[in-house]
Amino acid sequence: MSDDQKQTEPPADPRGSYHSGGFPKQEQEQPGLTAPMDPKPDHGEFSYEGHGALQGKAALITGGDSGIGKAAAIAFAREGADVAISYLPEEEEDAQDTAEWIRKAGRRALLLAGDGREEDFSTRIVEDTVAGFGGLDVVVLNAAYQKNRDSFESLATEEFDRVFRTNLYSLIWTARAAVPHLKAGSSIISTASIQAFNPSPGLIDYAMTKAAQVAFTKALAEELGPKGIRVNAVAPGPIWTPLIPATEWPDKLPTFGQDTPLQRAGQPAELAAAYVLLASEQGSYISGAVLPVTGGKGL
Repeated sequence: MSDDQKQTEPPADPRGSYHSGGFPKQEQEQPGLTAPMDPKPDHGEFSYEGHGALQGKAALITGGDSGIGKAAAIAFAREGADVAISYLPEEEEDAQDTAEWIRKAGRRALLLAGDGREEDFSTRIVEDTVAGFGGLDVVVLNAAYQKNRDSFESLATEEFDRVFRTNLYSLIWTARAAVPHLKAGSSIISTASIQAFNPSPGLIDYAMTKAAQVAFTKALAEELGPKGIRVNAVAPGPIWTPLIPATEWPDKLPTFGQDTPLQRAGQPAELAAAYVLLASEQGSYISGAVLPVTGGKGL
């Protein structure tokens, strides 16, 4: 096919670019794995093409074993970055697969297994990344936990404590440890959520943490901007990741994502370009922003 033919092809219809129907009822125990999912998520394994936007950079992605974190890891590697990923020990299978895709792109992969709810681990992953790669340029704070709540009055303390420690405490610990290693041109990116703006009652504690991440992003961008360090967030809508079947809401899966203007759930691969933009020089004037990838749902 000639270049002229490529230029005259109509753009793909976003309603049908990826899986466009509902999903079969299915459940997993937390934290959830990719292998049992039906259908399998698309992380851009066979579609994402890099263009050197992150050549020579070192990145750390928390929760980088699967889902959105995996898609970002694959994209970063194909853009030329070495990538460290943190994950729970139970997610080793997914982490090894992600590492293989990073290495296939010709970049170094660093696997960091542990529990982000522990301050020592959330801090140490920064030091391990710097030691392994000789520096740190991009930090993606992506690790998250959510669970469907039957009612607010039945929300157990140990449950919302797990959500807050995973989604907020670990984020603060890792970011705090990373800042002294970052220099002008570096980037911090959080994975927020549409839930920060349009919270669901069944995800009340999760939504609270995501709203806090938006405040974190804006406040830290103000502080670090004068140092040339950009801080942004991506706000996904309904995205098909292991977190969804592990949320314990099987009855919602047949219609998951169908209420968006694009009438489908998104795939992790569809967020990769957002993270690359925010991590690269192409996003040099973007800071303190929350970039929605929501299938058309407003924030």
